[in-house]
Amino acid sequence: MKLRIAGTVNESIVDGPGFRYTIFTQGCPHHCEGCHNPQTHDFNGGIVVDTDDLFNEIIKDKLLDGVTFSGGDPFCQCKPLTELARKIRSYNGFITPLNIISYTGYTYEYLIANANEDNGYMELLKELDFLVDGPFILAKRSLELKFMGSSNQRFIDVKESLKQGGAVVIEPY
Repeated sequence: MKLRIAGTVNESIVDGPGFRYTIFTQGCPHHCEGCHNPQTHDFNGGIVVDTDDLFNEIIKDKLLDGVTFSGGDPFCQCKPLTELARKIRSYNGFITPLNIISYTGYTYEYLIANANEDNGYMELLKELDFLVDGPFILAKRSLELKFMGSSNQRFIDVKESLKQGGAVVIEPY
């Protein structure tokens, strides 16, 4: 399946806990003031890649702790990211399974309330371990937060949230 991306980082330590393969998706409707990745806003920018190629790159690095979907907004391309996440989950070549994190400018509550078959929000959420939700708000920017840019954003345990029926916010480890 095809995915439009701005780029990747092979061993990021700033996009979640541990060594992470980070995919920066292309396209974002939020246009947050002070965005760290404004070059990812244009839905026609970046390059188109095959999720199989990304998967093959990911599994080459046995030091990885996880994969992060960043952006842009990954929830604008749920279907290819869901497919990629499922491939990562089914791969048994790592000592411990990789965790999967996604960032989004939407809130968890918005994604749940607006999920449908066409947008694929729920399918992608079900494949995630953690979600950093909410728009970046420049007035709430903090360099002291782990893996978040502004204090309105939350680090959510998605599996537990889906079980409990509401966002379960945790401290990033």
